[in-house]
Amino acid sequence: MSSVLVTGAGGFVGRYVLQELLAKGLQVHAVQGLNSAAGDPRAQWHRLDLLDGVVVSALLAKLRPQQLVHLAWCAKPGSYWTSAENLLWVRATLELLEAFHRHGGEAAVIAGTCAEYDWRYGYCQEALTPLQPATVYGRCKNAARELTEVFTQVHGMPVAWGRIFQVYGPHEPAGRLLPATCQALVRGQEARCSHGQQLRDFIHVQDVASALLHLLEVRACGAFNIASGQPTRLQTVVEYLASQLGRQELLRFGAIAAPAGDPPLLVADVQKLTSLGWQAQLDLHSGLDDTLAWWQSSLQHN
Repeated sequence: MSSVLVTGAGGFVGRYVLQELLAKGLQVHAVQGLNSAAGDPRAQWHRLDLLDGVVVSALLAKLRPQQLVHLAWCAKPGSYWTSAENLLWVRATLELLEAFHRHGGEAAVIAGTCAEYDWRYGYCQEALTPLQPATVYGRCKNAARELTEVFTQVHGMPVAWGRIFQVYGPHEPAGRLLPATCQALVRGQEARCSHGQQLRDFIHVQDVASALLHLLEVRACGAFNIASGQPTRLQTVVEYLASQLGRQELLRFGAIAAPAGDPPLLVADVQKLTSLGWQAQLDLHSGLDDTLAWWQSSLQHN
């Protein structure tokens, strides 16, 4: 049976990647941090520090997985954009790839980010839009991507790099726009937002997981945008959530300032990904309904 190693397996995207892999009947090795709880019991869980190259190499020597899905990175809300820990993850990603290849690895997919692009251009196309990140997080992700390209050139092993855009859905970390809005509206509280005119490219986390695994399955190589390819105003998304609950009067647009450097437009060209035969399964309304239902259930039981 083919085996897959998934880092960050208990995270927002990781839990969906895990579900899809297990549904395919694959042997899944799920890696989480030392202080994280194990998830789906059908996977074999391994707790370790992925920043410790010796420990990582020992695990890969023992497991010898054929495929790798690398999702782990520093992701602490509010600090990951500027954290020095990003630098450690650049090194850790290359060490993980080297150990994976050394112990029989055949193909990998790694989670990148739209923050690798120069956001002043708004429309992001893999071969055309400049890669000039404005944040420590974006610069380190882009540096890791460049190293994976060199790795592929040297070793000949296919590595796909999935640049994820505005991912949303159940289990999204608190503090982001959609979780904050859903929580406030479900509780009957004011939902404080910026002006809401920003255009973003939303994609449900389930579709992000399927896209990453499709890239792995077809042994894709290089960078691919993972998004819907459709721009939607933040105001439109927030108003839809409020309308589903009948609580439009709780919306407070302009109550908070937009973040510094917040681009008016950020949308992906997804032709490179869809040309490989992948298609999103959830339209925006279906995805938002799913997200809102999860928050209603989650808050009801807490």
